[in-house]
Amino acid sequence: MTEEKKEKIHVGGQAVLEGVMMRSPDKMSVAVRKPDGIITVKIQKFISLTKRFKLLGWPIIRGGIILIESLVMGIKALNFSGEVAIEEEKKKENADKPNNKKSENKFLTQLYLGLMVAFSLLVGIGIFFYVPLILTQFTGVEGGVVFNLIDGLIRLIFFLLYLYIISRWKEIRRVFEYHGAEHKSIFAFENENLVSIAVAQKYKTFHPRCGTSFLMVVLIVSILVFIFLGKPHTIGDRLLRLAFVPVIGGISYELIKLSDKFRGNQLLQLFYAPGLWLQRITTQEPDEKQLEVAVVALKAALGQSLPENIDLIAEEGS
Repeated sequence: MTEEKKEKIHVGGQAVLEGVMMRSPDKMSVAVRKPDGIITVKIQKFISLTKRFKLLGWPIIRGGIILIESLVMGIKALNFSGEVAIEEEKKKENADKPNNKKSENKFLTQLYLGLMVAFSLLVGIGIFFYVPLILTQFTGVEGGVVFNLIDGLIRLIFFLLYLYIISRWKEIRRVFEYHGAEHKSIFAFENENLVSIAVAQKYKTFHPRCGTSFLMVVLIVSILVFIFLGKPHTIGDRLLRLAFVPVIGGISYELIKLSDKFRGNQLLQLFYAPGLWLQRITTQEPDEKQLEVAVVALKAALGQSLPENIDLIAEEGS
């Protein structure tokens, strides 16, 4: 058994436009296939705040931090994949621009990223937490338990409708195929400590640590936590519920970690089964070229050697 396997290196990822983002304990990589067929790979050093600061690595707290970091990295990866998809047009547009604009562009990019993260959080909390709460208020239900069960049911319906609607888009289906490729390559590394197309092909596209499973756990945990808080009667009560969203995310993160640690536990598997079932929507079987992109992304994140016929972009810092 290799040293890497003994240390149980955890990797995660996300599908992007025509590519995959992968994350290891010290690196983040994004591999995207360009319109000409060449794979572009961007590698960046990344060490989580939960590793840099002991307090932020405590259970429950770390879940909220990792959730925000994942959102930031996900938006970065999506922006990069979008840039690669239209890179020829961008090259033409930027051909005559002076180099002294680089620092200004970097500042604007960081500002845009920050605004996108804040906007995504506000929209997500608003649609999946605040709107269901308001709709439940109209039912006139007084009992705290029943009120929160209805609130949770509406939240679940919103989530399922969201998945159904986006799954109808042809472009999103391509992303779901890359999502499946991401899971297969991670399974290959976790189970056989090998990252290759041939090994990855053997595995399923459903992974217990998937973001889809995480969101389903969040929905279930939110019902239990809100039942404990009772029915909100005032603006202060509503704001208190929203303040508990990071706590719900933290608890859900710990439960997902348990699912990975005790994969053989039948009771836990029943609890996580709905999330795995939903991956039948959010993951699709990839083709060999899509698997190749995922394998390259994972190798880059792990610091392994890469094929020669790729465009490599390496950045320092996190």
